[in-house]
Amino acid sequence: MTTGNWMKGLGAGFVATVVLSALMVMKAMMGVMPELNPIKMIADMLGAPPAVGWAMHFMIGTVLWGTLVAWLNPHLPGESHWLKGIVFAVGAWFVMMAAMMPMAGAGLFGSHLGMMAPIMTLMLHVVFGFVLGAIYALERPEDTGALQGART
Repeated sequence: MTTGNWMKGLGAGFVATVVLSALMVMKAMMGVMPELNPIKMIADMLGAPPAVGWAMHFMIGTVLWGTLVAWLNPHLPGESHWLKGIVFAVGAWFVMMAAMMPMAGAGLFGSHLGMMAPIMTLMLHVVFGFVLGAIYALERPEDTGALQGART
């Protein structure tokens, strides 16, 4: 993985996390599934205030998922980066459902929160993955040598 790809991953992770966060805030403002609040879950697991939950949310989305998508991108199925992002995000969703939800006391796949919890979180992860892949594809430093050679 080149430095350019790593930086692309961080940038894409940050933008995708901003979009996801906006959707989460809108969901909360509309009163949709108030029991499904990943920021509160993170903060509660850490015994910290909501600001720490938000900081961790951005660290996970930007640093962890952004770096991993850059590293795994060449190995993800699909031709388009947006599809690779969705495939990646479905994997991240599975990790959240199988590990993080039980750790937060919400049960496997958020079973203590009702049937809509896994569906809602999957929809949010699909949007996250689409944005992650689309932003990652905007600049392709791995292709710059070929482009420069074509220009001369």
